[in-house]
Amino acid sequence: MKTIYKHIKVVLLLLLLCSMHATGQTLQEYLVMAAQNNPKIKAAYSQFEAAMQKSPQVSSLPDPTLTMSAFGRMIETRVGAQEARFSLMQMFPWFGTLSAKKDAANLMAEATFQNYVDTKNKVFLDVKKAYAELYELNKMIELEEKNLQILDRYRELALSEFKNGKGAMVDVVRIDIKRNASITNIQLLKDQNHPLEVAFNSLLNRELDAFVNTPEALIINENIASLKSDSLFVSNPKLLSLDKKIASFEAQKTVAKKEGSPMIGVGLDYSIISKRDVPGLEMNGQDAIMPMLSVTLPIFRKKYSAKQKEADFMVELANYEKQAVKNKLESSYSMASYNFLKAEKLKELYTTQTESTQQAIKLLVSAYSNSGTNFEEILRMNQDLLMLQTETVTANKNQFIAQSTVEYLLSKDNDDDNKN
Repeated sequence: MKTIYKHIKVVLLLLLLCSMHATGQTLQEYLVMAAQNNPKIKAAYSQFEAAMQKSPQVSSLPDPTLTMSAFGRMIETRVGAQEARFSLMQMFPWFGTLSAKKDAANLMAEATFQNYVDTKNKVFLDVKKAYAELYELNKMIELEEKNLQILDRYRELALSEFKNGKGAMVDVVRIDIKRNASITNIQLLKDQNHPLEVAFNSLLNRELDAFVNTPEALIINENIASLKSDSLFVSNPKLLSLDKKIASFEAQKTVAKKEGSPMIGVGLDYSIISKRDVPGLEMNGQDAIMPMLSVTLPIFRKKYSAKQKEADFMVELANYEKQAVKNKLESSYSMASYNFLKAEKLKELYTTQTESTQQAIKLLVSAYSNSGTNFEEILRMNQDLLMLQTETVTANKNQFIAQSTVEYLLSKDNDDDNKN
């Protein structure tokens, strides 16, 4: 339960931060909005709240039984006629039954809480992915607009060379073809921004056309590396949930054993006696009070044995599920780590190639200014430069998503992540 209270504190802190930063300009603030507003998170938390109500239901005593009898024809006794009779009976389960039921219910509620934590973490991952997609798109637009400016300068250069008799008019035509393609691409990219913002805002459950502030850069943690350890996923809520379920099923086995023991009932019988018209009759008209004790006889044992076997099978089922989840987590972590390192190496390659390509373009432009030749090679190299720049942006996005996936799998706290 300490873990539950810890996470509740985190949620309350997130809600406080949300009230302090209503505009939401950073990724961390967007995560706060998602924690507060996302319907999946709210539904998962409501499910946990509902599970918490199970404990008081199963740990309470059975309702007492009150029986009232009135006699149409009064029964005569030695001390008077019996007019009415009241019986009150309270049954008590065998010792430890209610506490075992409470433990089983609380453990299952904790498992449901871990499902809520996993749902929250998964939504946070989706928010980060959508945020990275918007970052990539905006960077692509910036690069394409810069490329259009470069093409404009090349057009002026080609036109100047043509007027000076050094170049050919076909170079200007080639530039116009590239410019038209660039203008169209810019418009297509801008058109794509709206559906991406709609997808992002839907995760925050706010107005779909709300403004989204995208960053100039994505924060990458360069220290993420492939780890090999049996305790790698100790804080993963999926595994914690299954651990709590296993413990709950073990408690249900105890409940089944306890329910196979007798229930003890304690009661009281009270009879109202009317007075007889007999002078000097001892205890004349005195009401009768009689304590009662009852015991159930659980002689039909099949249902209790079946309950224990059911709990055994549920424990076995949960253990198999836990192993399957752990295998999937290890596989996903291995792939995410590979994607992170792959993006890192590609970024290094693209950076080197970008520098070399820029140097080559400078040399080609200088040669063209002198001789008016190899203009087509300038355009080709410029296209290669644009491709390298866009690939760098994509690699940066992919690395950020891989990093976010690793954080999700390892269930790192989001409070210290991505405060950009």
